[in-house]
Amino acid sequence: MDRSIDHYIESLLPTRNELFEEMEKVAEKEHIPIMEQMAIEVMLQFMRMQNPAKILEVGTAIGYSALRMADALPDVEIVTLEIDPVRAEQARKYFRKAGADGRITILEGDALELVDKVTERGPYDAIFIDAAKGQYMKFFNMYGPLLGDRGCIYSDNVLFRGYVAEEIVQQRRFRSLARKMKEFNRFLMEHEGYITTIIPVGDGLAVSKKR
Repeated sequence: MDRSIDHYIESLLPTRNELFEEMEKVAEKEHIPIMEQMAIEVMLQFMRMQNPAKILEVGTAIGYSALRMADALPDVEIVTLEIDPVRAEQARKYFRKAGADGRITILEGDALELVDKVTERGPYDAIFIDAAKGQYMKFFNMYGPLLGDRGCIYSDNVLFRGYVAEEIVQQRRFRSLARKMKEFNRFLMEHEGYITTIIPVGDGLAVSKKR
């Protein structure tokens, strides 16, 4: 869309509470990637319609997305995975500050090695993938089987700064990740077990509905 339309829609978004604004400032200052506002609003609206009882999040960071989901869905239970112990501790502090620590459980470690612990707490009605982009397909295949009937998998950053649309990515350091995201997107669209749509908001949001 034209950026003027983007700005107009963003101007209509409701004001976030003080804690969310604080987290947004911390993320900007410390260069911590969090979901863009337009994308998270779209995802939260899908989740409100789906109304999941339990969500698995792959990639906690400082806990921003987990708290936004918990705020939008007051009865939801969230299990979230984080490899960085410093980020995990930041997230725990924010969860306590929000009074949501009783509904959000952090499992520390590599998401590719936590499948047993995650399985113990499943199944899940929704899965949100927002971690190492080069591992998206592995995350999807590893945790998809834990999704309940009629569940959805949400994947952020699938348009990867627009690089997925370029035949030759000019910036060499992004070529490998762009190729992997292209492969992941094709994998989603051709997957026989899911119906997927890719929404061009934020850095690209894929919504995969279990058949």
